[in-house]
Amino acid sequence: MNLVFMGTPDFAVATLKTLHASRHSVKAVVTQPDRPKGRGRGLQASPVKQFALDNGLPVVQPEKASAPDCVAKLADLEPDLIVVIAYGQILRDNLLALPRHFCMNVHASLLPQYRGAAPINWAIINGDKETGITTMKMDAGLDTGDILLMKKVVIENEDTAQNLHDKLAEAGGALVLETIDELEQGRLKCISQNDAESSYAPKLKKEDGFLQWHQPADALRNRVRGMEPWPGAFGFLKGQRLRFRKVEIGPGEKDDTPGMVMRVSDYGIEIGTLKDRIIVTEIQPEGKKRMSIKSYLQGHPVKAGEQFDASGASV
Repeated sequence: MNLVFMGTPDFAVATLKTLHASRHSVKAVVTQPDRPKGRGRGLQASPVKQFALDNGLPVVQPEKASAPDCVAKLADLEPDLIVVIAYGQILRDNLLALPRHFCMNVHASLLPQYRGAAPINWAIINGDKETGITTMKMDAGLDTGDILLMKKVVIENEDTAQNLHDKLAEAGGALVLETIDELEQGRLKCISQNDAESSYAPKLKKEDGFLQWHQPADALRNRVRGMEPWPGAFGFLKGQRLRFRKVEIGPGEKDDTPGMVMRVSDYGIEIGTLKDRIIVTEIQPEGKKRMSIKSYLQGHPVKAGEQFDASGASV
């Protein structure tokens, strides 16, 4: 099949790599324009663009993908299918109607669960035991198109948003190929989504990482895992912003106070919660590198009875 691929971040690269290595022909790669990044604010290519350039694939970078000139350029390629994964723009009707078959989106959840920008993060934050990848026939809505195929992926107890992202990215490439094969063989079926069963996964904000200590320890640990690597889970102790890079759950006691340091050792800082304790084993002070608690305590003494800020006023 003649394909046009549309994507931007790392998550999309695995699928593009799979398609490029397949028997199908990627006629163009559409990705977001280069954006300023880093301290120098120099323009930087997206991960998808970099892969395309490294592998000799034509790159198109419109400000608006549905602009008439971009649609006309893609129409000249006569695509059978447009594969879209984390592209970053809403596609209009003129682009959705362009391919011979349809535009296919790859979404990192089991739709209709977790429509929206951050399905991987919210699945972990909410304590789900499984998630997955869905291919769907795109329409004008936000992740509302007919479901094509799904693949479930188990969320392991130690998974963070980063390594679950990597597992789902690899699963996405394989599912896209399977979907195309089913389409070519005339076996592909479309299943309408049940809107009544839908949920939304909004884009994360920095303040989402602030830990509310009047929650059970397992909910707090899920938030730490779901916020890794961005925006990061954090709290404030003695006016210092501390990012929690790795935490465990330990048994609590009746007199524990949520947000209070209950015990300190070279292994971890134990903090009271609504149920059980959070044991912080790796931490990152603002402006510093990630470090073990033993290393942190060498320059930043912490004592039992000290209280983490509960208001979030410093966020």
